[in-house]
Amino acid sequence: MEYFLELLLGGLTRGSIYALIALGYTMVYGIIELINFAHGEIYMIGAFTGLIVAGLLTMLGFPGASILAIALVCAIVWAAAYGYTIEKIAYKPLRGAPRLSPLISAIGMSIFLQNYVMLSQTSDFLPFPELIPEFEFLKANNSIMSSSELVIVIVTILSCVGLSLFIKFTKLGKAMRATAQNRTMAMLVGINVDMVISATFIIGSSLAAVGGVLIASHVGQINYYIGFIAGIKAFTAAVLGGIGSIPGAMLGALVLGLTEAFATGYVSSDYEDVFAFCLLVLILIFRPAGIMGKEKTQKV
Repeated sequence: MEYFLELLLGGLTRGSIYALIALGYTMVYGIIELINFAHGEIYMIGAFTGLIVAGLLTMLGFPGASILAIALVCAIVWAAAYGYTIEKIAYKPLRGAPRLSPLISAIGMSIFLQNYVMLSQTSDFLPFPELIPEFEFLKANNSIMSSSELVIVIVTILSCVGLSLFIKFTKLGKAMRATAQNRTMAMLVGINVDMVISATFIIGSSLAAVGGVLIASHVGQINYYIGFIAGIKAFTAAVLGGIGSIPGAMLGALVLGLTEAFATGYVSSDYEDVFAFCLLVLILIFRPAGIMGKEKTQKV
């Protein structure tokens, strides 16, 4: 039973990180129907930013509790700036182009960012400090859940709930929903579509940066390639749950994370990716729109 609970908590932790990244994929697709394949690299850049800031603050003698908060804020700001810039450079000029053009641009931006970080940092794995302190109540109760796992799950839940409330009740959120439904009509009623799209990239990049810092602190190491693997998994989670649906992205991420965890625990770690993508294939065969996705009807 204890082993089962360990796998369950491990799956929830994986799924939480996938959810933070998948939200960026599903938001961008919902607004402009673009798969931002450079989004995983934003996650990676957020992690590297957290590492650099944490190293500087440690050298300056900052207390441990404040290092995580400052590293998160810096990672969010830096990743948001990258997300905003990428949208302006790689995607905005191609909005009227055939749909294959921005897709190729996204893949090119992903490769560019990978090599940029590899050349500016290193191709080796770097140790990442454990920024999340151990909670005494977990130690006292001999909990099988670590402090980092608890923080990751709580932050993901709060982020998803906060994002859902933001989109439902705020003025910008309503503008996002209007733009997603019909971009042309949104422009006609006075919505600044360019601002909405930029805000979408900024929010998605910020969430990815949070995930990058937290998972790097949990795992204890990073390198320039972590964004590609995490990005592919998060994209799979978004498609699994229903691309364009925020609750679907979270559900798909949790299902994917739990599938990988139990496949690793009860079968073999060599087959965790096989089980994850087999699950995706089955879902797409029997429900092409994803678990919570809606089928689009075309008027002829």
